[in-house]
Amino acid sequence: MGLAGNAAIVGAAQYKPEKYQTAPQMFHLEQVADLANQALLDAGLQKSDLDGLVINGPHFHEASVFVPAMAAEYLGIEVNFAEVVDLGGCTAVAQIWRAAAAIELGLCQAVLCVIPARMAPMAPNEDPAWMAQAMRYGGHSTAFGAPEAEFDLPYGHMGQNTGYAMIAQRYAAQYGYDQAAMAKIAVDQRFNAQYHKDAIFKGKELTIAQVLASKMVADPLHVLEIVMPVSGGAAVIVASKEVAARAKKRPAFITGFGERLSFKSPSYAQDMTVTPVAEAAKRAFTMAGLSPKDIHAAQIYDCYTITVLLSLEDAGFCPKGEGMRFIKEHNLTFKGDFPMNTHGGQLSFGQAAAAGGYSQVIEAFHQISNSADQRQLKRCDNVFVSGTGGVMSEQGALILQGG
Repeated sequence: MGLAGNAAIVGAAQYKPEKYQTAPQMFHLEQVADLANQALLDAGLQKSDLDGLVINGPHFHEASVFVPAMAAEYLGIEVNFAEVVDLGGCTAVAQIWRAAAAIELGLCQAVLCVIPARMAPMAPNEDPAWMAQAMRYGGHSTAFGAPEAEFDLPYGHMGQNTGYAMIAQRYAAQYGYDQAAMAKIAVDQRFNAQYHKDAIFKGKELTIAQVLASKMVADPLHVLEIVMPVSGGAAVIVASKEVAARAKKRPAFITGFGERLSFKSPSYAQDMTVTPVAEAAKRAFTMAGLSPKDIHAAQIYDCYTITVLLSLEDAGFCPKGEGMRFIKEHNLTFKGDFPMNTHGGQLSFGQAAAAGGYSQVIEAFHQISNSADQRQLKRCDNVFVSGTGGVMSEQGALILQGG
């Protein structure tokens, strides 16, 4: 049961990651239209080909309800399938498989999957501090009745840094912790970023010593092991096999997926060292008929280095507790024996809020479609992609294969 592999990514677009500006230039609807146009151009398709739309929900500036209808109206398209996805950093991966499933069900032939930038121009009399207030506690809710409002926030567990540090501390207690190995993740990805023209850290090389000497934010996580949020947005076109046949580039067929939500706060995880991607990846590999050994590149969601470590282990690329050895023994650059986050990952390419997860999806498409420029792998037919929302709360996996 699952996908037959008859839907593919055929086009993509993403804004160059930039530091947050005080006055963003486009409203969310304008960004959706601009990104859609760029993705259609990349695919060689027309707006009239689109009959499906998957979009993100929270933080959409012009509406809090009926978002797909407003976006479709603005784009001037009529769709047979519309979906809102709210899974944080897992949203991009989740949007892709939902679009593929809708296509295979015969609901539509080409779906625009899109996440605009978090920021948008303010309306008259809008509170300029609303974003700072919304981000103050990270993914935690302060609303009356929310478990974290009563049991997490009062005790200092707020925002993402404390949650991921807590997971890393638990891992260290159970399996040990090699900070140099963890730093190597950031260093290898920074190497990859030097070959991506849009990476926010292009031109800024990195060493293990520099990572270890950087500020300790939440023990054991240094500042250079944590993403720097940036402004940006992204869109992808998922199309049927028939439409993909007339696209400009080699398509990346979606042959496997998995998704798992286990908790919202890691305070309530049964085992913080075993993450939801374990079940998601298992389902994705089984659906695609592949194993981790068949993968030519891994695009692992990397909001923190600890996220990468646990995802590598739980997805089956190495046994539990041996991730640091695996990292030290392998070259993770695009020139190495285990190419991972060949665009630099979010740690070095940039994390554009929920749209940041699309950097991994789009890099997978670029590698499969032979459009990764200097980073292009000699062979790239099978790619594993992961997405992570919250604090390892919601995770998804995709298997993409060249057609």
